[in-house]
Amino acid sequence: MPIRIDHGDFDEWAQSIEDAIARAPAEAAKVLGRGALNIKKDAQRTVRRKLRGRRSHLRRYPYSIGYDVYQGLRGPTADIGPDKNKTRLQGPFGAIVENGSLTSAPMPHMRPAGEREAPKFAAALEDLAAKLLEQR
Repeated sequence: MPIRIDHGDFDEWAQSIEDAIARAPAEAAKVLGRGALNIKKDAQRTVRRKLRGRRSHLRRYPYSIGYDVYQGLRGPTADIGPDKNKTRLQGPFGAIVENGSLTSAPMPHMRPAGEREAPKFAAALEDLAAKLLEQR
């Protein structure tokens, strides 16, 4: 008497995993883009708040903070921070503003913004993984 194995459920499960893997990079890039935008806005708010009421030569610095999302071989990556190129005014002052100098006190804004976003970003990635695996 031959043994018959029905592997239809396994094939369906394997196909759903393959579909999730195929959709994951594009969906992860969206989640990463949203996290990068949140960090950018948070850092801008923090700098504006710290500069408020002061006579500052850094009025345009918050506008130099931006982000780019890239799709690499290992998945999406984001570059968040002041634009050090000449396309944005005062972007090259980012390290001085963040870390301070001999004549200026530090105004941490990029690192704290990233630390505040980290738990939200991790939760969003968990939600994405669950969503991708539940779709059939």
